[in-house]
Amino acid sequence: MAKIIGLSFYKKKKTISSAVLREIFSWVFGILTAIFIAAVLDYYLGMTTNVVGVSMEPTLYNGQQIFIDRFLYILSSPHRGDVVVFLPNGNENAHYYVKRVIAVPGDSVVVQNGALYVNGLESEWVTEKLTDPGIASNEITLNSGEFFCIGDNPGNSEDSRSANIGPVQEKDIVGKVWFCAVCEQRGMGFVK
Repeated sequence: MAKIIGLSFYKKKKTISSAVLREIFSWVFGILTAIFIAAVLDYYLGMTTNVVGVSMEPTLYNGQQIFIDRFLYILSSPHRGDVVVFLPNGNENAHYYVKRVIAVPGDSVVVQNGALYVNGLESEWVTEKLTDPGIASNEITLNSGEFFCIGDNPGNSEDSRSANIGPVQEKDIVGKVWFCAVCEQRGMGFVK
């Protein structure tokens, strides 16, 4: 029999090997996993807002962009010293308030002679003399799920001392401030 020399237009049927299929599926799975993780991280750690006003100076400044950890308070409750973001009285139309937690459920709070006392001890977080004690002129004992929040610049802060805000409900706390972005050469970093 003679061999045919030249071009052959016979199409060989292509098959995909199982190794190639595994490689394709591993890439697709990896990409979908990365997208899922990015979406979860964005939802819980990627929320950002801007500080409004001077109530948190010198820790945070007006207009500074902050990142909020919304996941932390699903697992635990705020602690004294945490800088939190909340909606006053759950008002969805208000801007986010950024304040420091001074007292937690069960604590008693009072302002006497310009000093803030928590459980009878002068607060380590408020060192400035308070000229307006607000509702804290009489001792307040926080109920379950209530937090007393005040700005680091209490002379220029609308906070839990104000009758229209009062103790902040845990359900109204959006999350903990964990990072602040660059704003006007004031630097950036983790919030303490």
